[in-house]
Amino acid sequence: MTHTMYHPKLKRCLLSVCFALSLCLFAQAKADAASEAHQALESTVNQVLDELKKPEWKNPAGRDAMQAKVESIILTLFSFEELSMRTVGPNWKNFSPDQKKRFMDAFEDLLRERYLGALEGYNGEIVTYVKETPVGSAGDKVQIDTTVNIKNKTVPVSYRMLRGDGRWMVYDIIIEGVGMVQNYRSQFQVVLQKGDPEELITLVRAKAEETREDNNKKRQSRS
Repeated sequence: MTHTMYHPKLKRCLLSVCFALSLCLFAQAKADAASEAHQALESTVNQVLDELKKPEWKNPAGRDAMQAKVESIILTLFSFEELSMRTVGPNWKNFSPDQKKRFMDAFEDLLRERYLGALEGYNGEIVTYVKETPVGSAGDKVQIDTTVNIKNKTVPVSYRMLRGDGRWMVYDIIIEGVGMVQNYRSQFQVVLQKGDPEELITLVRAKAEETREDNNKKRQSRS
């Protein structure tokens, strides 16, 4: 049986917006000092932008090394353990420790490949910081609201972040009211209702490989 890993809206959002945080320059609405969470987000963005400005980025000979460096920067901003746990939902307790690790590795691989595809489509979009709101009462989660202009349309994009291991990390991205976690969870639940953790892991791995092949074909066609 074939399962659909993402519907058209999710694909469009992920490729054009979700990972745009790694490509876009934040413009603060106010001159107030940014919070630690906002600073973590903006610092990562600036590091990526610095790499994209280097001539090596457009040199095929050094492209793989540059991509690896950019990946290592942006991926430190995401909590893949939290993302995995939230996207799988209640079924996470049915995963063995080994299955949890393999799923996290596969899911990270999938998001990384989609991120690399988004890099290729960067057109200098500017994200504007709007506000920051605490999530819950523990003080360890916040939501940073932004807007991004894409083809003359203003799209609201929010980043939910948590503090863990002494740093702030993204655990969800909400685009026009639709969360990445919510979207993936609905898809993963369909698989888990009819299959088991192994089937989901296999499916996510296959989608990551398919995305990688698509990215490679696009690069070759531009060479």
